[in-house]
Amino acid sequence: MGEEDEELERIRRRKLREMMKRMAAGGGEDIGKTGEVFTLNSSNFDQFIRSTHLPVLVDFWADWCLPCLMMAPVIKELAKDYAGKAIFAKVNVDQNADLASRFDIMSIPHFILFKDGRPVERVIGAVGRGPLEKLIRKYLT
Repeated sequence: MGEEDEELERIRRRKLREMMKRMAAGGGEDIGKTGEVFTLNSSNFDQFIRSTHLPVLVDFWADWCLPCLMMAPVIKELAKDYAGKAIFAKVNVDQNADLASRFDIMSIPHFILFKDGRPVERVIGAVGRGPLEKLIRKYLT
C-alpha cells in the first residue's frame, strides 16, 4: 500500500470513528441524512448495522466485478434520493472475506437489506434501480 493510500485509510478510519461516536451519543439517525455511501469492513460492520433503526442496504462487491461497478452509481443515486430515510453501505468482499462467508455471498453484486440490525431480504445481480428501490420502500417506516 502506498503512502497516499495509507493516509486515505487513516482519514477514512478517523471519520468512521467520529461517525460512530455521534451515533453512540444518540445521533444514529443523523448519519442517514448525509446521502453518502459508507464503506464497511470486518471491524465496523456489526456496530454500524446495529446503530440505526433505518433500513440499511449493503452492497457486497469487488473492484474487478464489472456488474458491481455498473451498480455503484445506482447506489450513490439511491443514497442521495433516500437521505434521511435509509442508509447505504458497501463491503468489498475481497478485503472482507469473513463477512462474505458469514452472509453466504456466493456471487456479486449481492445486496442485503438490514432492518433493526438483522438481514431481512437479498437481491443478487446487477438489477438496476427499480428492484432495489422497491425493496427499500418496503421497509421504510
